[in-house]
Amino acid sequence: MSESHEANRWADEGTSLAGYTLKKEEEEDFTFDEPCLKKQKTSSACLGHPTSLPSSESQVLRNELNMTWDMMELLSTLTCVERWVCVNIITLLREENTVPFIVRYRKEMINHMDADAIRDVQLVFEDSLAKKTQSVIQTLKKDGVLTAELEQNLRSCRSADELDHVYSPYKKGSKLTKARRAKALGLEVAASAVLNTPHTLDLRTWVKPGTEGLSSVEEVATGVEHILADMIAKDPETLTHVKTLCENSFVSIQSSVSKSALKEREQKSVQDIDKFHLYFDFTCNIQRIQPHQTLAINRGESLKILTVKVNIPDRVKSDFTRWCINNRWRLKTNAREDVHAIIRKAVEDSYKRLVLPFLTRSYRTKLTSAAEKESIAMFVRNLRQRLLVCPVRGCVIMGVDPGFRHGCKLAILSPTSQVLHTDVVYLHNSGQQKEADKLRHLMIKYSCTRIVIGNGTACRETESFFADLISRRCFHPLDVSYCITNEAGASIYSVSPEAVKEMPDLDPNLRSAVSIGRRVQDPLAELVKIDPKHIGIGTYQHDVSGGALKAALDSVVQECVSFVGVDINICSETLMRLVAGLNAGRARHIVEWREQNGLFINREQLKLVKGMGPKTYQQCAGFIRINPQTLHRLICTVPDKSAPKKGKGKTCVNVPASFNPLDQTCIHPESYHVAQRFLSLVGGSADHIGSLVLRQCVESKVSTSSVEELARTVDTTPETLKLIIDGLTQPPGFDIRQNFGQADFKQGIVSMNDLRVGAVLTGRVDNTTLFGAFVDIGVGRAGLIHKSNITLDKLPVSQRRRSLALGPGERVEVRVLNVDTQRGRIGLDLIRVLQ
Repeated sequence: MSESHEANRWADEGTSLAGYTLKKEEEEDFTFDEPCLKKQKTSSACLGHPTSLPSSESQVLRNELNMTWDMMELLSTLTCVERWVCVNIITLLREENTVPFIVRYRKEMINHMDADAIRDVQLVFEDSLAKKTQSVIQTLKKDGVLTAELEQNLRSCRSADELDHVYSPYKKGSKLTKARRAKALGLEVAASAVLNTPHTLDLRTWVKPGTEGLSSVEEVATGVEHILADMIAKDPETLTHVKTLCENSFVSIQSSVSKSALKEREQKSVQDIDKFHLYFDFTCNIQRIQPHQTLAINRGESLKILTVKVNIPDRVKSDFTRWCINNRWRLKTNAREDVHAIIRKAVEDSYKRLVLPFLTRSYRTKLTSAAEKESIAMFVRNLRQRLLVCPVRGCVIMGVDPGFRHGCKLAILSPTSQVLHTDVVYLHNSGQQKEADKLRHLMIKYSCTRIVIGNGTACRETESFFADLISRRCFHPLDVSYCITNEAGASIYSVSPEAVKEMPDLDPNLRSAVSIGRRVQDPLAELVKIDPKHIGIGTYQHDVSGGALKAALDSVVQECVSFVGVDINICSETLMRLVAGLNAGRARHIVEWREQNGLFINREQLKLVKGMGPKTYQQCAGFIRINPQTLHRLICTVPDKSAPKKGKGKTCVNVPASFNPLDQTCIHPESYHVAQRFLSLVGGSADHIGSLVLRQCVESKVSTSSVEELARTVDTTPETLKLIIDGLTQPPGFDIRQNFGQADFKQGIVSMNDLRVGAVLTGRVDNTTLFGAFVDIGVGRAGLIHKSNITLDKLPVSQRRRSLALGPGERVEVRVLNVDTQRGRIGLDLIRVLQ
């Protein structure tokens, strides 16, 4: 998908303005017709060469963050993205540019990164340590405990763990630490003397009989040790050294069944406990533990079924103690043995009481963060591939929501997803022949050749019923076939306000059947109506950050809708609100304008819509299509409303009233003048977009001159020209989803009992998890390809860099490894991915 959406740069609009007028929004500081400096600077960018924003932008960010280190440098390190790219991404996002717009039209500024990589940078920045530090500093200042030294320590922290380590003693409600109690007694001077002038230190001078903490030399020495231990534990160099020691050692995470869980299991059988039997005696190297194992352990711990600890070798403690005493915290002058004992005890106390818990928290946090990130990435990839399944167009479809007692709900849909008929049939009771006759009548009456069955209750029995009818040629002369589709979320959608508004006269059960059928006709348009977390993708949904998961899934929905594009004259309000730059209010205003003024003739008319300012128009225009076939089909059936009603819309600036052929392409209006120059260069016309003649003209020109050379000729960048070439040569109605797999229709049924070990089958990936991929092989139960069987040599080159490499919808050839009919489990081995 990313290959077909090359970048574009900012440029003046090339279209002439005449006809309608538009009121300019005064509150916008963005001027559409006058590109700002950063856009002009990027126009001369070459592929892979830094194209940074003005250095002032980076300086503004640095001043705002006000840390002792460069946030952009740290962001670059954390995300493995070049610093200039990080600066560009953050600035573009701060200017309210959407991810789809940046990925498609600002490619040269982001070094050709894809949407997932942009979101990674965005997530790391939004979870910025600098922002957390500022918040902590403000809180401590308000509480009156902030000192210059403490602020410096906070601003020097380079991780959330370090920040929490420094801040935790000062949190409201936390007990006064031993070090702060000792400092309150005035022992900080004595602690400083231990390090700098130990030969002059006499602890007897600090003794104050009757004062708790100072009543004896031993109490004074203990107080000094506590202050030194705190200093050691918060020293950046010391923490860096102990982390290095751990990296070179075998650090493991261990889980075991908790005593409370064992007690419960003795009293009664608890099913939840047995789910975690793999982790009752589990130990794994911290660097080798898998993300799904981390999430499972975390869940078991939260349910009080497991106890978890991080094991750090004793050698780390001995090496750390030796390094502290002989190097970092070495006494500067000769001292008595009792002073040496103080520093030795302080180091040991610091490690046991402060450093070790810090390391444990740090490891657990990092493991959880990495596991959540991997799990969310899995959700994102699964959702993207589910949304981009190729639509099944041009045929009448029967959607079936299977059921036993309450019958199977049917919905017959036209090729344009209009509801033609709904009904309920009882296929699993007596009188099956009568129901079969009704089905035959409906199928022939509406010329329906495709049946879509939901995979819920009674799916297998319903599939068997239809397969039997097909085998007996009950639907002759129609050539009927069926498929099984995932119905997750259909029941939730059927009772939603949106479904009620869309199908007010239908029973909720019948709405489910409509949704099931439409999921195959146009998966994207139907699935965006459902909350992504209800679509049935990924695993450990409740073990990751709800906010991060929702943000990632919402973002990928917007990305898919935008990259596919929407035909503004037939697009639903639900789908339109998901286009980059739009929201529920703006989508509603577009629909209202369409109802009041008739069809949109060109993209420029979007400027007449209420709430459509220059920035919004810039973000959404490239993803909105004006399809000439739709205009031709509807122009005769829709009343002429070309003249806007008085008092509606905006006034002042002219917009054209004629169709622009470029409006049906992915080319952004900002580059129309470049497209026109290129058309003149190749001797083509915009009226021939997508035709064989124009494609031959473009290919001939590109074959004699390189894209880079042609880009210089028309005064643009190679990225812009590639996008323009795509837009001009793609056939009318081009859909990026045609490169993705369709639903698999079949006419017969195979059961799990028919499987034999060693049998080679083809199937389609139904879902992927952190431990493997589930494949539908047509036997009513998905088989599992464990991740250990998904090896590089079995994958196409293009998929070898992806996590786990497989995603929903991909067709694969597999070999049956084992069949457990009692537990309903099938083990598979991946042979190859089918192209």
